[in-house]
Amino acid sequence: MSDEDVAAELEKLRAENAALKKTSSKGLSMKVSQKGALSVYGLGRFPVTLYKEQWRKLLDMKEDILAFIEANDSELKGKD
Repeated sequence: MSDEDVAAELEKLRAENAALKKTSSKGLSMKVSQKGALSVYGLGRFPVTLYKEQWRKLLDMKEDILAFIEANDSELKGKD
């Protein structure tokens, strides 16, 4: 690896590190995985990683998920 390659890789890693440190107010952050999926960090110990089609399906179900949570509130546990 040449000095230029090392410098470019270092700059890339610094930018990635800065992006990871700059999380939203909820402590969540997002990153594109090596395989091209969207990973959301900060929900638990491991990231939630789905491909864009999977995220769209899940987000399309937002109202159903919220209704399910409301209907089953007494049985569901909270982590906070």
